[in-house]
Amino acid sequence: MPRTHQAFPPSGRLARTIQTSPLSRRPPRGPRPLGAQQPLRSQSPTSLSESGLQEQYSNLCMEKSQKINPFILHVLQELDEEIKKGLEGGITLNIAGNNRLVSVERVTGEDFWILSRILKNCLYINGLDIGYNLISDVGAYYAAKLLQKQLYLTYLNLMFNDIGPEGGELIAKALHKNQTLKYLRMTGNKIENTGGMFFAAMLQINSSLEKLDLGDSDLGMQSVMAIATVLTRNQAIKAINLNRPILYGEQEESTVHVGRMLKENHCLVALHMCKHDMKNSGIQQLCDALYLNSSLRYLDVSCNKITQDGMVYVADVLKSNTTLEVIDLSFNRIENAGANYLSEALTSHNRSLKALSVVGNNIEGEGLVALSQSMKTNLTFSHIYIWGNKFDEATCVAYSHLIQMGRLKPDNTDVEPFVVDGRVYLAEVSNGLKKHYYWTSTYGESYDHSSNAGFALVPVGQQP
Repeated sequence: MPRTHQAFPPSGRLARTIQTSPLSRRPPRGPRPLGAQQPLRSQSPTSLSESGLQEQYSNLCMEKSQKINPFILHVLQELDEEIKKGLEGGITLNIAGNNRLVSVERVTGEDFWILSRILKNCLYINGLDIGYNLISDVGAYYAAKLLQKQLYLTYLNLMFNDIGPEGGELIAKALHKNQTLKYLRMTGNKIENTGGMFFAAMLQINSSLEKLDLGDSDLGMQSVMAIATVLTRNQAIKAINLNRPILYGEQEESTVHVGRMLKENHCLVALHMCKHDMKNSGIQQLCDALYLNSSLRYLDVSCNKITQDGMVYVADVLKSNTTLEVIDLSFNRIENAGANYLSEALTSHNRSLKALSVVGNNIEGEGLVALSQSMKTNLTFSHIYIWGNKFDEATCVAYSHLIQMGRLKPDNTDVEPFVVDGRVYLAEVSNGLKKHYYWTSTYGESYDHSSNAGFALVPVGQQP
């Protein structure tokens, strides 16, 4: 009879195993986590290549007495069919748990253990999206093992998977030796300050990772400062997301350290600092650094507390900076005066900025019309997003005219004109710099440039 394996150890035992068993060491004797078992030897390389992924998954579940996840089975079946049609390398396996078109059974840590044993033998899969599932720290253990053994994976999406500080530590340590992964998304996993410190340590060693997303991960001030400090020397990272850390105090220390980093780092292309409680002094720190920085193309400071006074610094840096292409100022409070500062810089000086988002900034007709006027003289300025402000008739007419004359393409803005009783109004359309940051549409193309214009204009470390 085939040997059956014990069910998953209790969470307490697993937690102790994770804490006391670094990936580089051999696990201790006695009950071990399932991922610590020896690689499957009953299947030869020939049988692995001849049998489909669906069949491999079913057989391995039976051998390990693990319940088959119908969602994984469905995805692998579809992939097998695509492979039979002659699909070659560069496949991204999408097992995201927020798919609304099929019946989804969220992937657990035990499910991911089985899946990881299959994927480590798949040379043609170089991307894996396992976001919005329930793999937790258990699955993080096997994800870390996969990063050590699957040498073709360049994209890994683990967003919103209930991974905590221990799982974050395992993933970060696995990247000490991994030299193939280019893009890692840890978005929404509460790795906290402890996990963030391990990622900071990893960035001192890893020289291949190009894009790291630690947004909404409850990073603390210490880990944000550590990451900023490490990035002064790291020459590989092209894009970093540090959205919504857990910060205390009013001194904006995180922004101060990021500003210092920008003065010395000339490799970083995209910087996301949403929800940093950034005020005018904070944006001043960043703008002062941008006078010396010649690489940053995408600056995201949305959802902060920047007012019209902060726009003085942004407008001044735009007059001399020739690198910035995308600025996201959404959900601040720059008002008419701030919009006028930006308009003046874009009209008379700057010829490098391509996209600007001022969504939800309490701007009235005067400021919105001024921004529309800058598009008439600045032909480089091609994308503008204005929804959530105070539209008057002059605003509606100005943007309707830009669209009708072809100066502003419908896909490059978030408003669309319509006429009622002879008067022009603006309606919202689902376009933006990062509309699909947290989710991907279940209709049309999987990646829509009009909804993700920021990433399309500055395509750093995108998924394969």
